[in-house]
Amino acid sequence: MEETYLLNVEGVRKKILHGGQGELPKLQDGSKITFHFQTLKDDFERTVIDDSREAGIPMEIIVGKMFKLEIWETLLSSMRTGEVAEFWCDAIHTGMYALVSRGMRRIAEGRDPLEGQKHRCGMGNMFDYHSTGYDDLDELQRTPQPLIFIMELFRVEEPSAYKRDTWAMSKEEKLAAVPVLHSEGNRLVLRKQFAQAAAKYQEAVICLRNLQAKEKPWEEGWLKLERLVTPLVLNYCQCQLELGEYYEVLEHTTELLQKHKDNAKAYFKRAKAHAAVWNEREAREDFLRVAHLDPSMAAAVKKELKQLGERMRKKHVEDRKRYQGLFQTPRGTVPTQPLSQAATWKMVAGGHICVRGAQGSCCAPNGVDTGTSVSQQPCRSSARVAQCWQLP
Repeated sequence: MEETYLLNVEGVRKKILHGGQGELPKLQDGSKITFHFQTLKDDFERTVIDDSREAGIPMEIIVGKMFKLEIWETLLSSMRTGEVAEFWCDAIHTGMYALVSRGMRRIAEGRDPLEGQKHRCGMGNMFDYHSTGYDDLDELQRTPQPLIFIMELFRVEEPSAYKRDTWAMSKEEKLAAVPVLHSEGNRLVLRKQFAQAAAKYQEAVICLRNLQAKEKPWEEGWLKLERLVTPLVLNYCQCQLELGEYYEVLEHTTELLQKHKDNAKAYFKRAKAHAAVWNEREAREDFLRVAHLDPSMAAAVKKELKQLGERMRKKHVEDRKRYQGLFQTPRGTVPTQPLSQAATWKMVAGGHICVRGAQGSCCAPNGVDTGTSVSQQPCRSSARVAQCWQLP
């Protein structure tokens, strides 16, 4: 079945390849359209530029969210569910295709679609790019030309019929979603489902950060949103502590403390993360800050410091046992020259033993008998010394 139509749009022709079902969709802002597409050049070979089926997943766009290729909304609005149609579009409608295709290809490759872009309008970005990174798209960017789009419409969903991604929400919808996500996260924590709870807190933070981006930093609107962000970040960090993601906690608490230097809870969570990764000095400093900022947490701090001390002592004992065997010289490797009582042995990077005494300094591979006097062996740079022990 092929029927050719002239849409009420200059520079567009439509050919129906397979009829659809039902009425034409009634699109509104926020409607989600799911479809497959194929893009071809208008040349003799009908050269294929892109095919969404090769990526394995259909394309989705949200109506009214400033999709760079606006003509696609017009084309899809003329289709019924299940319909397959071919559209010829003049160059006046395809000038932005190279940027759209670049983003879709990078997503399919698992890369950031916005990497390298400047924060400017779409047309401004056209002049910023020296190359899209793809030869065929560079050609389209240099010489805009008519393109052919073959589309198959799968479904159109109303805004209330699907869970909207954060970026597709309006300001009011984002604000309304935050307390819901916060509450859902709290319920998941009570069930000890920390990974799922962290995802809820993170989604709520993203909503608020998107809104903050439109406010002037440190003014009332921005501060109001920041007061909502802080407890969500702390809850997220608590979940990451439970999951053992300590460096994630260090990153987010440090970022939070750069803005809010007197937040005792942030210091407490960062201290616990430092302690977990054996940063003893940093952990003690943060715990002491907590006790200074919030005396009501002094008992908790005292308990944590006691546990930290016990863990560090246990670690030192284990380390001593682990390295003790490294200094037991095997038979046949006793130095040919006696060492003074003041001699010390040092473990050097690369498995060398460094002996420093009255006769001078020397280095030899650990456990290897060089057959020469220790005072005659060249000593490696002291900058390479990793750890040092004084032997009895």
